[in-house]
Amino acid sequence: TRCGSNCFCFLRRPSNGLSATPMPADTESKKDVAVLRLPDGKEVEIPIRRPTYGDDYFLDLSTLYRDAGCFTYDPGFTATASCESAITYIDGGKGICLYRGYPVQDLVEQSSSEDVAFLLLTGELPTEEQRSHFLEEVKNHRLVHERVKAMFQNFTLNAHPMAIMVAVVGGLSSIFSELDPFNSDHRWLACTRMIAKIPVLACMAYKTSIGQPIMYPKANLSFAENFLYMMFATPMEEYVVNPVAAKAINAFMILHMDHEQNASTSTVRIAGSSQANPYACIAAGVASLWGPAHGGANEAVIAMLEAIGTKDRVSQFVADVKAKKAGVRLMGFGHRVYKNYDPRARYMKRLVAEVLQELGVNDPLLEVAQELERTALADEYFTSRKLYPNVDYYSGIMLRAIGIPTSMFTVMFAMARTVGWVSQWKEMVSEGQLRIGRPRQLYNGVGQREYPVGAKLEGRDSPCVAPTILGREGQSRQTLSGSAKAAADRPRGSVPPTSRWWIPSCVRVNVREDVGAEVVVQDHS
Repeated sequence: TRCGSNCFCFLRRPSNGLSATPMPADTESKKDVAVLRLPDGKEVEIPIRRPTYGDDYFLDLSTLYRDAGCFTYDPGFTATASCESAITYIDGGKGICLYRGYPVQDLVEQSSSEDVAFLLLTGELPTEEQRSHFLEEVKNHRLVHERVKAMFQNFTLNAHPMAIMVAVVGGLSSIFSELDPFNSDHRWLACTRMIAKIPVLACMAYKTSIGQPIMYPKANLSFAENFLYMMFATPMEEYVVNPVAAKAINAFMILHMDHEQNASTSTVRIAGSSQANPYACIAAGVASLWGPAHGGANEAVIAMLEAIGTKDRVSQFVADVKAKKAGVRLMGFGHRVYKNYDPRARYMKRLVAEVLQELGVNDPLLEVAQELERTALADEYFTSRKLYPNVDYYSGIMLRAIGIPTSMFTVMFAMARTVGWVSQWKEMVSEGQLRIGRPRQLYNGVGQREYPVGAKLEGRDSPCVAPTILGREGQSRQTLSGSAKAAADRPRGSVPPTSRWWIPSCVRVNVREDVGAEVVVQDHS
């Protein structure tokens, strides 16, 4: 790779015969390129692209198959940029996270969740006039269509709130199906609707899961205050929002609003690349976030701290982690991107201590978490592997102190991340980044083969399971109506004229004089 007129960078030589050579100095060419040498000796120039901020550079492989006839293999997209974005910047090595250029910790300390939502959507913090208009617009969208509200009656008691959210958010696409994603006014409407409605739906999901009546939002409350009101108020008495809890929710929202191209955000973008309804795209993001490796991480941290129990057992737990004892994992440490202390975690660590102190809550898990962090960061085993606390490590303790149940932790994450999802979707559509997502695969199956027919099928061993005798509704064996010979001779897929039995093409009929005909499964397919 030619990085300048007199210096060269070399790509690391892979073990499969691919190599790279430097470009000769060319004072007339201003475009940096890397040269890929294939096993057959062919050389392909790969353009190098650089971001507007930061030290990273990217090899543009968008035309690699056209130019070289080969693909790249990158499971989990650990070194692949799937899009361009101006929303969030992360430097994992230095522990930096910026929203539209602003450090996230500065926004938490000096701004509100409504202002940061406007920032992510538009690129700039709002003026007083813009703030007033945006708040009024979001407030007017908080009411939920009665048909959507009726959906909550169909969920069983104790249904997981995330299961409800996946269904109901997707259901919004049936109410707002007229949206045109190529109309800028429609895009803005979809974004503000979801920013306003997702917290309302989240609280409705919680109330449904515990069997309490749904509470409607109030026009005079802020984003965070409304959330707490809808979560904990009941028709029986007036609910007064605790300002300390509201401050904590505001901070949680900002810290979780966006985080570049994570699993759920990439899911929203891929769904959006097919020009799907944006509400369906956000529902896909909710489903992706549900997993314990993504949005459910703080719930896993709480389970780990509860299993440790007391801080005097931390040293034994750390020893078990290092020994790779079965079933023992250190949760809330490490991150795919950060190889330093997560800047969001630094603020969350300070915030959780403040919230617990101001609320007068004494959670023994905080002591366990603090002792575990001290022990791990003093151990070279963890620091050499760049394992530092991430934002999920302390956030669960703070949510517990406010009264949020663990089943709602991931819903809280989805509520906050919705702002980032709609901002990413809006950016993608507005800038025409709509080439449909279509990754390739490294095939490792069998090669082309001839379909076995006739006698070849009879002698084939099933790779799935041993043949199973099937019959009517749970019976292991059943004689077919009519004679066994008639059943066996009947064409597959046909319905016998004197019987309710149907012989599908995926089964074999064995004729036995003692029991008639047995229906045997060939294989699971």
